[in-house]
Order: sequence, then structure tokens, then C-alpha cells
Amino acid sequence: MTRLSVNINKIATIRNSRGGNNPDLIKVALDAEQFGAEGITVHPRPDERHIRYADVRALKKVLTTEFNIEGNCREEKFVKLVLEVKPDQVTLVPDAEGQLTSDHGWDTVKHRDYLSEMIGIFKSAGIRTSIFCNPDPDMIAGAAVTGADRIELYTESYAQHFKTDRASAIAPYIAAANMAKALGMGINAGHDLDLDNLHYLIKEIPFIDEVSIGHALVCDALYLGLENTIQLYRRQLNY
Repeated sequence: MTRLSVNINKIATIRNSRGGNNPDLIKVALDAEQFGAEGITVHPRPDERHIRYADVRALKKVLTTEFNIEGNCREEKFVKLVLEVKPDQVTLVPDAEGQLTSDHGWDTVKHRDYLSEMIGIFKSAGIRTSIFCNPDPDMIAGAAVTGADRIELYTESYAQHFKTDRASAIAPYIAAANMAKALGMGINAGHDLDLDNLHYLIKEIPFIDEVSIGHALVCDALYLGLENTIQLYRRQLNY
């Protein structure tokens, strides 16, 4: 079944907005695990505007589920952190410095040699690798050539068009997922997934290994509570 990894960046954003340690990021991560999350995702950025590098080190010491670190491997500090912490998975995302949120996948054809080199570095450290990809067959094929273990499908387009034409919205993702599966790659998905569109995604692509959800889940938790929200998301994954 598809696993739920909870992205806790937004919790860190709230904490950082007032200084101090409220909410306690580590406690929230441990509570999320207790409430049913099967993984924790963080995406540290160079300005540390939400997740701090110290948070990543502290989380590694206490988490008992899968730990996924997302980020731009062009940043030397990020690469050093991942190799130091050795999470279960590193997801390579082509963010520019200061970018508000991830908004596109890698051009795996143009950057094939570079990505192959970075994938090799992380895999030699025993870390599972995933490349953030648009649902484009050429990009999926390119990701496979780099030696990456998985792709993460960037699902913003699916989420944007889901309410108007869900069949058309999901079609390129089905094609991309089928190609990745045929090439022997695992499949993750993330960005703008929520309680409205998640179940249909999983119903149409039941072999997705993992979804990473943060913003929508934290927003829902403001009304529904964190434990209840995590359980609701798990139910969308056919639990």
C-alpha cells in the first residue's frame, strides 16, 4: 500500500515566526508517527526559513519511521548535511535559491551527467534516491538513466485540473508512472495533494510507493486536529 510521509516544513514556519520553540517541531514529528504517519519529510533551504539544519540532525536521532530529506543538490551545504545524517531517502529537487516552493521537476535529459554523479554519491552512502519529475515520458526515461531508485511525480498540474476534468488531469501521470514501473523504478508523488484529490490518484495509480504531504495536511489539522487528519489521509490511501 502507498505510504504517507508527512512534510513538517509548515510546522517549522509557524515556530520560526515567533522565535522560541512553539510548536515543538520534534514533538510534532514524533506525534505524527504515533498518529499513523509512516514517514517524515523535511525540505531544508539555504536561508533556513522553515526547517533548520539543526532540526534535521535532531530528527534523525529520534525518528522511528522513514526519514526523507528533500532539497537542491546544487547546494554544497545540503549535500554535506544529507551525507552526514544519512536519511532513508533523499529527494533531489531543482529549486532556485529563495524559491517560495517547488514548482517544477528536473530536466533529466539536460542534466543527466550531473544527476548521475550526485545519485552515485548518495547511493554509495546507502541512501535511497528519488528525482523530482514532471509527468513527461522523456524526463522519466532520463531519470532511469541516472540510476535513481525512484521518481517523485510533481502533482501540482494534477491538483489544479482535478476538479474540472479529473480524467484528463490524471492521464499524463498514469503514463509516467507506468513508464517508471516498466523501467524498474519506484514511484513517489507530492505537491498540492489533499483530502479531495488524493484517493483518485491512488485509485488510478495504486502502485505509488509513497506520497509526501505537508501544506494541505497542516491546514486541515487546524480544523480537524493532527491525529484525526493523519488518519483521514491514510484512509484516502485505502487503509
